[in-house]
Amino acid sequence: MATASGGMDSTADGLWEAHYHHDAIATRTLGFWLYLLSDAMIFAGLFAAYGVLSHSYNAAGGPTLHTLVNPLSAYGETFAVLTSVLAYGGAMVALKRNNRTGVLVGLGAAFILGSVFLGLEVQDFARLFHAGIYPQDSGYLSAFFALVMTHGLHMAFGLLWMAVMFVQVGTQGFTDKTVYRLLNLKLFWHFQAVIWVLVFTFVDLRGVL
Repeated sequence: MATASGGMDSTADGLWEAHYHHDAIATRTLGFWLYLLSDAMIFAGLFAAYGVLSHSYNAAGGPTLHTLVNPLSAYGETFAVLTSVLAYGGAMVALKRNNRTGVLVGLGAAFILGSVFLGLEVQDFARLFHAGIYPQDSGYLSAFFALVMTHGLHMAFGLLWMAVMFVQVGTQGFTDKTVYRLLNLKLFWHFQAVIWVLVFTFVDLRGVL
């Protein structure tokens, strides 16, 4: 429940007590945990397919990983993702302190850094398409584009969700709904960072070694 000042009533529904006891919110996030588990299974399948098809034989005489990876872009994307997660963590600290401005600043910084990541990834895809490299050219390229693009789509959805939360926090304050949505978004955003670290390790680093 929101107070007249836009803050959250610390006694309402046991959602935001002095010791941050989140039983009600934890119950509401259970379904989201199940979603993350299903998403993890999807990425596990994509990584498995990439591992099987990453042999040069499956490139069908076409480009291999060393041609696909741009080291500077990969490092820039990694920096953008990790700093975006750090900025969102700052927003969560502000949330515990009932600081709406701090949450908005953290969300804004996380959104900008996430957009930098997505912009660099789109630039990479544009470079590959301009060079005539497409997913249908070989089994290896199909696995490569499926893995990286699936993660990119998740990041785009996360940015859309973040923009919606920015508006909701700015207009509604810390209601019970905005709080558990922010917490679910935190789980989602951290999960995408973990997936990117795996992509960076098993795809990009292998391409520059």
